[in-house]
Amino acid sequence: MTATANEVKVWDPLVRVFHWTLVTAFFTAYLTEDGQGLLGIHTFAGYTVLGLVLVRLAWGLVGTRHARFADFVRGPGTVLGYLREVLTLHPRRYLGHNPAGGLMIVLLLASLLATAVFGMAVYAAEEQAGPLAGWLGGVDGFWKEAFEGLHEFFANLTLLMVAVHVAGVLVESLLHGENLVRAMITGRKRA
Repeated sequence: MTATANEVKVWDPLVRVFHWTLVTAFFTAYLTEDGQGLLGIHTFAGYTVLGLVLVRLAWGLVGTRHARFADFVRGPGTVLGYLREVLTLHPRRYLGHNPAGGLMIVLLLASLLATAVFGMAVYAAEEQAGPLAGWLGGVDGFWKEAFEGLHEFFANLTLLMVAVHVAGVLVESLLHGENLVRAMITGRKRA
């Protein structure tokens, strides 16, 4: 798809495929967490989340302009200033991620990474399987519960952040009169 005269390409295919695959994998893992006989699906979805996060971290360093962390990670003062602008209903428009969106991406990636790592710890401790089984396969009940608690905490924190992220996308879409969900599908935004 090519950009029209009124639109510019912003999100590259890797970012868009990453985003929607991550949404699918995270919710698959979340919804299969307690299901009987669904451990294989839960584990596969969790490994998919981990792989996607690692790819996104690398792409944030070497990817296209708006995919790079240098394009959207800003300091606390800039983020707070942007949030004050949102409260006045007149925030500056950014072609890529705005400062609050950039912070949310970093927080989501960190929480997803923690969820996946603690999930692997649970898998190793309870099932004696996965890449951490050699280190954590024989831990006692305290550590099993601790890993499970941390895994669940970060999964729920991620879910909360997803809700805030979606709310932010809706607010931003309304304030700037553009469909950001469509932009994450097509890769294009208004010029």
